[in-house]
Amino acid sequence: MASVQEHFERPPEVIFGVLTDPWRYADWVVGAKKIRGVDETWPEPGSRFHHRVGLGPLTIEDSTVVEAFNPPNRLVLRARARPAGIARVTITLVPTRDGGTDVEMAEQPIGGPARWIHNPLLDALIATRNRKSLRKLGRLVTSPT
Repeated sequence: MASVQEHFERPPEVIFGVLTDPWRYADWVVGAKKIRGVDETWPEPGSRFHHRVGLGPLTIEDSTVVEAFNPPNRLVLRARARPAGIARVTITLVPTRDGGTDVEMAEQPIGGPARWIHNPLLDALIATRNRKSLRKLGRLVTSPT
């Protein structure tokens, strides 16, 4: 499993507000190109948003499903980018004494080729991507609206 952490100088509620706005995922998730649609029941467990992901001109249309939702501390998603694979992404927010939040993003391949070839090198690549994503999320939650 690839796990990365960042400290944000914002309370968990502010960060969770961005995490539960699926239309913002393309703004901070590295590889997300476009959000194509969102279920009306979002972010209830079982609801999904539909996206386009990829690198450069190579894109895949698929969806991400909410597995668990515990505001403002935890969001678990099942992100699909088939045929490449399916991953469980757990985002945990822990308030800190300074009024900020420690955010952990853990990703585990659970299906498709990504699961079959899961190894430390793949975890390192996922961690690099997720670290960049969390940094983008940090800029998003600290920028004036």
